[in-house]
Amino acid sequence: MITIDPPGSADTALLPLSRPSLTRFLRRARSLAGISAGVSVLLTTDAELKRLNRTFRRKNKPTDVLSFPAAPVPGLPPDQQQAGDLAISLETAMRQAGQFNHPLQQEIKILILHGLLHLSGLDHETDAGEMAARELALRTQLRLPNSLIDRTLTARRTPPRQKAAKAPGRSTR
Repeated sequence: MITIDPPGSADTALLPLSRPSLTRFLRRARSLAGISAGVSVLLTTDAELKRLNRTFRRKNKPTDVLSFPAAPVPGLPPDQQQAGDLAISLETAMRQAGQFNHPLQQEIKILILHGLLHLSGLDHETDAGEMAARELALRTQLRLPNSLIDRTLTARRTPPRQKAAKAPGRSTR
């Protein structure tokens, strides 16, 4: 299930998002990630992601995607289980889509895939590249551009650009 919160606000009403398309993507990506249980996705604001990040990770800043694994319920069949929840900031996704020059819907798919891999038990912060390799393989199958991990690693390797010296009173534009 994909929920957009706040529902019907002027900002979210104008977003170029197809909930049916995102739901189909979620089902396919969930299956490819080896998750048979359900996953709920909340598309919300930077403020809400900051609140969730502060509450659950003790990090007082917004982020793009958070994953919340659910504990299995003994005796329930896998197809009736809940694997967990994902929370995605639409504001951050919009900025990242602009930065990487692709549609918002595609950025949300990248974030869904990344979150699903966390729900499957992978963690790029502690593993030896397993999540990055899995994300690369699935990204290729799902025809997605650079993964979240690839972009983060590239940003860390690329030195910041030097600002051009500006003559007094002259614009660089």
